[in-house]
Order: sequence, then C-alpha cells, then structure tokens
Amino acid sequence: MELTILLCFAAYTLLLFLVMWLTNRRGAKGNEAFFRAGRKSPWPVVAYGMIGASLSGVTFMSVPGDVLANKWFYLPMVLGYVLGYATIALILLPLYYRLNLTSIYTYLSQRFGLRSEKTGALFFIISRLLGSALRMYLVVFVLYEFVFKYWGVPFWVPAVVFIAIILLYTFAGGIKTVVWTDTLQTTFLLLAAAATVIAILNTLDMSLGDLLRVSSAEGYTQIFNTDPMAPKFWLKQLLAGMFITITMTGLDQDMMQKNLTCKTLRDAQKNVMTSSLLFIVVNFLFLCLGAALIAYANQTGFELPLGANGNVVGDKIFPSIAFSLSGFTAVCFVLGIVAAGYSSADGTLTALTTTFCYDFLKFRGTDEKRELRIRRLVHIAFAFIFLLIIIAFRPFHNDSLITTIFDVAGFTYGPLLGLYTFGLFTKRSVNDRLVPYIAILSPVICYVLKRFSPSWFGYAFGFEILLLNGLITFLLLLMAKPRKTITNNP
Repeated sequence: MELTILLCFAAYTLLLFLVMWLTNRRGAKGNEAFFRAGRKSPWPVVAYGMIGASLSGVTFMSVPGDVLANKWFYLPMVLGYVLGYATIALILLPLYYRLNLTSIYTYLSQRFGLRSEKTGALFFIISRLLGSALRMYLVVFVLYEFVFKYWGVPFWVPAVVFIAIILLYTFAGGIKTVVWTDTLQTTFLLLAAAATVIAILNTLDMSLGDLLRVSSAEGYTQIFNTDPMAPKFWLKQLLAGMFITITMTGLDQDMMQKNLTCKTLRDAQKNVMTSSLLFIVVNFLFLCLGAALIAYANQTGFELPLGANGNVVGDKIFPSIAFSLSGFTAVCFVLGIVAAGYSSADGTLTALTTTFCYDFLKFRGTDEKRELRIRRLVHIAFAFIFLLIIIAFRPFHNDSLITTIFDVAGFTYGPLLGLYTFGLFTKRSVNDRLVPYIAILSPVICYVLKRFSPSWFGYAFGFEILLLNGLITFLLLLMAKPRKTITNNP
C-alpha cells in the first residue's frame, strides 16, 4: 500500500510539471509572467482554481473532522463568505484595477506613506508564512504518518521533498503557472472527497438522504448555534466568515494576485462572485463527508484516533478511516490532500516573493536581469523559511488546525482590516511613523482580551476577534494626529 501511494504521489507530481511546461510555452515570460501572468488569465479558470487555493489541506481534513465536535456550525461562516466576496467585488477590485497594482499593499503607500505600505506587507508576510506553513505541514504530516513512517524515514525528509517540488514548478512561471495548476488541484481535491463519501455510503448500504437523516437524528447536522455566549454562535460565524473573506482574500496578496491576472475588472468580478457560490456547494460536500465519517465509525465500531490528552484528534479522523476502508479510498485521500497542499502553497510562495520584491525591494521593471536574479533568490529564501516552520511545528500538533489558522488570521489580518477601512472610508491622513506601532499594539490588546475575557466578562471570543482587532486599529489611527487632509482618496 505504501508503495502504491508513493507511486500515485509521484505520478501526480509529474502531471503538475507537465502543466507547468505547457503554460510556460507561450505568452508572457520572466518577471511579467511570474508577477502578473500578462493579465490574460481566463476568469472561469481563475474562479475554478480558487476553490482549491482557498480550501487547502486544512479544509480537506479539519472541516470533516470538526463535525464530531462542532456539528455543522461551520456552515454559517461559509454563508458569510458570500457577503465577503460581494464586498471584494464591489469595493476592493475596482480600487486595485484603477490603480493598476501588482502588489495590493502599494495602495497603503499612496494613501498613507511608505511605512504604512511596509507594515501592511509585513503583516501579510507573517500571516501567510504561519498560515500556509501550517497548511503545508498537514500534508507532510499525512504523508509521514501513513507512508514514510513505516519505512523509518525522518519527518524532515518528506518536508524537504514537498517544498522542493513546489519551488521547482513555480520557479519560472510563478502566478502564470499557479493559475493553471490550481485547476488541476481543485479537480483532484473534489473528486477525492466525493469518492470517499460514495465509498462509505456503499459500505454502509446507505443513500445520501439516509446519511443526512441519521446524522440529523444524532444532532451532527445542526447548523445554527443559538447560544450568544458560545464562540461558534451563528451570528459570530456569519460575521467572521464575511470579514475573514474580506481580509484573507481581499486584503491578501496571495488570493488577489490570482484575481488581478484576469483581463478586465469585469472578468475579475465575475470570477469572485462565481467562486463565492461554488464555495457553498463545496463546503456542503465536506460537511457531508464529516457526517459520513462519523456514521461509519458509529456503525462499524471503528475506534477514532486519540491524542496524548485522550481526546479524539479531529485532523486524524479522515485519514484513519480512509486508510482502513480500502486501498481505493487511501489513494483518493492521498491525492486529495496532496492536491490541496500544493494548491495552497504554490500561490502563497509566489505571493510572498511578489510582496517582498515590490513593497520592500521596490521592483519597478527597470532592470529585468537584475530583478530576475533577486526574485529567484527571494523565492528560494521563502521556501527555506517554510521548511523551517513545518519542521518546528511538529511537536505542537495536538488539535484541529483550522482553529489555529483562523486564530493566527484574527491577530495578523486585523491591522490590515483597520488600515484599509480607514483609507477607504475616511479622507484623513495619519502620522505614517506611528502606523507600525499601532499595527503591533492592536493585536497585543486583542490577545490579552481573548486570553482573559472569559474570567473578566464571562464571554469567550471566537473568530470575531478579527473584527475587534480591526476596530481597535481604526480607532488608534483616528487618534493619531494627522499631518494633513487628503482631498483625493486613491
């Protein structure tokens, strides 16, 4: 079985390199292809590929696994995604296209000053380094636990292999390659989830309707948590989904760089709104998968995997059942998780390189050869940092990673939310020198509140900490003494 999985992994990787070769044969070359794909990407291709890029290996494993502990409380957050994408399409995309941006954080320089631009870019880099490294870690973790571990191979070996592959196929084409490889990866991710659901239903001799009725009777398909004090109260989830989308997509260079490769603003808007509706269908599939996994465990007596603390580890439920069910479901799972991992990592690595080159090194396309050489070195450096984070996180993986990743986003994207809201909806300037300190102070205040609010106020913050973080940043910017009034808001 281990050899079969390894061969499937190798075959899929070769398929990715074939797509890379085909996409780089024509059109834009060099830095233009790497950063902007010549702005000729067909919007349906971008929309479909964004599904895999947004879901990642965390959704693939953690959302189904989280159904056991949190039912379908994730669905209101998905509905909030639609509101977030509408905001991106109507407010942010017109701004980015009007200013002809390559790095979206250049807007902060035009609006506030150079320190604000670098602050926004730095918070994106920190957030994406941590968030995407954890997503990649999950893929490496699965390959290690179910393949390499049995051969006595150290954990760092599959980590190095995985990062090296991503580095190689994004090295030349960058975002031009990523747009097309994401379509392949989205396909495999969805096929793997659907095939597993079908395999479980066939094993249990159930239809999808039977599964939903059984799961509903056991309470696992409950969608709305009606306790206002609970972290997953439905209104919190809805608002969190909306603002997580605005920040983690609309204010995120990784996701917006794909959108900005579309030919026109109208194409980019169609791409975003189409993606938002597809996310509802796709996440419903993953929640059904979670219900199917629980039904399988309950009806067959399958022992769910436990952690060191004696609790069920949600991230291990899907792989444990997939590998025990059949060789077919094991292969489907590996292809799905690898596709999800590649999809979330390749675009991130490209976006980090873009942000650093444009916002810190100030690339302007005046010296193509020099900038090409520097861009390649930056790309390699970020790949190495990813590798270090993946290896360092290994001892700390004891819970569902989707909660960890959203916690990281709440603290790191909050200042971006505050900065862009202030820039878009006020005409005031700020003291640019104070912006870095404000962006640090706000997450610190939020961390203290999140840590102690249950004992201080009897209230536990969930993902809405992101909103509070953005609000505090906005208020601190409002309090910072402006140097002048801006009459033309970019």
